[in-house]
Amino acid sequence: MFTGLIQSIGTVCSLKRHGNSSQLQITSSLVKEDLQLGESIAVNGACLTVTSWDNSTFTVDVSPETLNCTTLGALQANCPVNLERALRLSDRLGGHLVSGHVDCIATVKRRYQDQNAVRIEFSVPAAVMRYLVAKGSVAIDGISLTVNEVVDDKFSVAVIPHSLAMTTLKDCREGTKVNIETDMLGRYVERLLQLQEADPNKPSVSIEFLAKNGFM
Repeated sequence: MFTGLIQSIGTVCSLKRHGNSSQLQITSSLVKEDLQLGESIAVNGACLTVTSWDNSTFTVDVSPETLNCTTLGALQANCPVNLERALRLSDRLGGHLVSGHVDCIATVKRRYQDQNAVRIEFSVPAAVMRYLVAKGSVAIDGISLTVNEVVDDKFSVAVIPHSLAMTTLKDCREGTKVNIETDMLGRYVERLLQLQEADPNKPSVSIEFLAKNGFM
């Protein structure tokens, strides 16, 4: 699990493909800390496993599924990437609970200045739009942000200067592709309601019940 608070911007050294397997090597200051073999690290929001490291780089294996479902397959040498190590139980949850399982790839449709913030508008597939709500949480390339507005097939966020400076969002322009992970609570709520609809004899799970117990 992660929080969506980016700890470092790394730089891609290489993405090597060998048949059905791939390896991604990244330069990062995180390797100077207590990085461990086998630990999870989010790379642009995708949870990957550290397989080796040296004094300045670490390597992760990337499955074909991850390459197909995220923007990682398009990475090239010198590309910047957002990095976050896995959440400790003792850590502050400053963002929101992020699993590192990317739902889809979105496209930047518009970017403009809004007083002290930068507004960025994204186009998202219809199948994922239903999990996005105004004032809800979303992870964009692993960054925890608040959804400002949801209209048709688009949603927008407002990014403060600190978040721009500390993440790859400063490089986002119209047409940029990003990884999207919606708030996992929405999926659990949907599943509960689907089960209730499929079997009316099950104990009732109403919208009022979910709201009262903090699910909505």
